[in-house]
Amino acid sequence: MNLNCALILAAGEGTRMKADCPKVLTEVLFKPMLDWVIDAAKQGGLDDICVVTGHKHEIVEEHLAGKYNTVIQAERLGTGHAVMQAKKFLEEHRFGNVLILNGDAPLMDSNTIKSAYDYHTAKNNAVTIISAKIPNPYGYGRIIRSKEGVLKKIVEEKEATPVEKIVNEVNSGAYWFSCSVLLDALQGIVEIHDKNEKQKEYYLTDAVEVILKKGLNAVAYETESEDVVRGANDRAQLQELNEIARRKVMRKHLINGVSIPCADGVIIGPEVEIGDNTEILPGTIIKGKTTIGKRCNIGPNTLIEDSTIESNVTLNSVQCFSSEVKKGASIGPFSRIRPNCVIGENVKTGNFVEFKNANIGAATSVAHLTYIGDADVGSNVNFGCGCATANYTGKDKYRTTIGDNAFIGCDNCLVAPVKVGNNAYTAAGSVITEDVPDDALALARSKEIIKKDWVKSKKPYKWQK
Repeated sequence: MNLNCALILAAGEGTRMKADCPKVLTEVLFKPMLDWVIDAAKQGGLDDICVVTGHKHEIVEEHLAGKYNTVIQAERLGTGHAVMQAKKFLEEHRFGNVLILNGDAPLMDSNTIKSAYDYHTAKNNAVTIISAKIPNPYGYGRIIRSKEGVLKKIVEEKEATPVEKIVNEVNSGAYWFSCSVLLDALQGIVEIHDKNEKQKEYYLTDAVEVILKKGLNAVAYETESEDVVRGANDRAQLQELNEIARRKVMRKHLINGVSIPCADGVIIGPEVEIGDNTEILPGTIIKGKTTIGKRCNIGPNTLIEDSTIESNVTLNSVQCFSSEVKKGASIGPFSRIRPNCVIGENVKTGNFVEFKNANIGAATSVAHLTYIGDADVGSNVNFGCGCATANYTGKDKYRTTIGDNAFIGCDNCLVAPVKVGNNAYTAAGSVITEDVPDDALALARSKEIIKKDWVKSKKPYKWQK
């Protein structure tokens, strides 16, 4: 039984972020910072997680959808005070260890969490502070060590001496604590606060001081990645996190055999999977839980979200949402695939084609200027230019069904509910309102009337010379 747990501090208001949502729900690569932190904890082997909420707590709770424990820090009185709100949760794990993380530090990773835990248990530490050395330590709590390298204290920026400010090893705000030791140290945090009249908040770093005074092991574990300490208090820092995360994600895909010849405008979300020998061209944005197969050509100027793209697919200036594109399809330029579509194998679409809630069979061709919505289209169907399925009456929506090997003429409107059979043809300029049987030709247009010399009988128009 895993007695360990994670406590994520996510109560901050983030005034400088000027966001409508709580700061921890602002996004890095289209994913809320809090979700990055939760995923790191889960990947680090921790499934029992409690989130300390505060500012607009109901929004955070709705986002978490009951998946994790939550407690409210009604007054934001510091990190130590935040931990106190989760005392009951900690007591339930008294015989284990707790990982404490900041909900606005999304670049903390599972490898660091695991390595710090291994060090924590191997050394029988009461607390292990995760630290890192950074070029500019301004604003961070400094890790102060003895000449022998033993942790002496953590000192905050505003309380550091000029000599201490030179130290570039900083506290990430992430800790492994023995739960029982932390619970005992909470009272010590209160006592330190009460003795210092100038101290308005309860600092979790004071727990380290309490533990050191008891002669227990309090150690700073220096990680190689300086990014784990980075948080975001405003939009400028959030943009920096986005850029760091963007480069890391792209590098992962490059190492895995994905080609990104020019990274301009390329943004790939952290949950995206891409097969080897696929090429990602400039201006491409890939979001959510998207999977892309091997040997695809994606972009330029393409947006994909929560979709499955199989191998050997070309998407050129395409927008694709919550849909599936089968292998060998060639889509675009300037095509849009709206949610709940399945585009079959070797389908070809061209300029300004839109699909919505449609199933398109293999080897079907939709060349240009066509809308196919709420439709089930068979294999090897050909659409001429300027077609549409009229699926909406203003009140209800109906489906169009088109069989295999059908031929839909240019400038056709198929008014649902309607069915075009296998091998059937519809003539150019037709409005199809009735079912077309297999192998039939449907013509639904007015008879052409020619009036000879009609123009000569009229007075010349201004535009006629």
